[in-house]
Amino acid sequence: MKVTFLGTGTSQGVPPIGCTSPVCLSNNPKDKRLRCSVHIEVKGKSIVIDAGPDFRYQLIRAGIDKVDAILFTHEHRDHTAGLDDIRPFNYLQQKPMEVYLDQRVYESFKLQYHYIFTEKKYPGIPEINFHIIENEPFYVEGIEVIPIAVLHYKLPVFGFRIGQFTYITDANFILPEELSKAIGSDVFVLNALRNEPHISHFTLQEAVEVAKVVGAPQTYFVHMSHQIGFHDEVNKDLLSGMALAYDGLILEFPEPI
Repeated sequence: MKVTFLGTGTSQGVPPIGCTSPVCLSNNPKDKRLRCSVHIEVKGKSIVIDAGPDFRYQLIRAGIDKVDAILFTHEHRDHTAGLDDIRPFNYLQQKPMEVYLDQRVYESFKLQYHYIFTEKKYPGIPEINFHIIENEPFYVEGIEVIPIAVLHYKLPVFGFRIGQFTYITDANFILPEELSKAIGSDVFVLNALRNEPHISHFTLQEAVEVAKVVGAPQTYFVHMSHQIGFHDEVNKDLLSGMALAYDGLILEFPEPI
């Protein structure tokens, strides 16, 4: 099983347009972050979680030319704005894209991408098989996915566990029974926006405390703004087994049984 972090930044990316903060002017590529997305290769299948506005470039940069399915965590545009860029996969793979999302996100797509749902379709629009998911395990191309319900302020969001890998983005509250689904993971990924409190995201310290409960051998933090500080400096102060993720980070571990 191979996991590639396509993007680890917050909704505006790092640097945001026009920002001249020291972190945004850093020459360290690990301080440059596209919008959050992750690619998972498992049992010969290619799965992406979230397709934001950087989706096309992220896949080109990572050399990914096959995607079997996309899972969406929620409807915010920094996680969904790249959906139209599945069209080359429709052409290359000669089939619709399999997309997994909950009913609320599906309804939002009818507004965001109304042209996909019209009766008289314009030639060349994205071709999609939509699969509505709930808070129950489901299968993607024969691979079990366990959803984890979290809250992003008042907005329900899904995290996902595939095998020994758990990925949660855009959260600031997780019920104990939901967090328990992540226990036993080899790798736990959680959002950590910055050090100062935020209405809808965990701070870095809050994320560390959640990670302690899960107790995974390795935790990575994502969805970071420039306010979190320099990548290398922050990592020096984190507990053993915890680190900031970065764009292009690749992890490999055994396939799920």
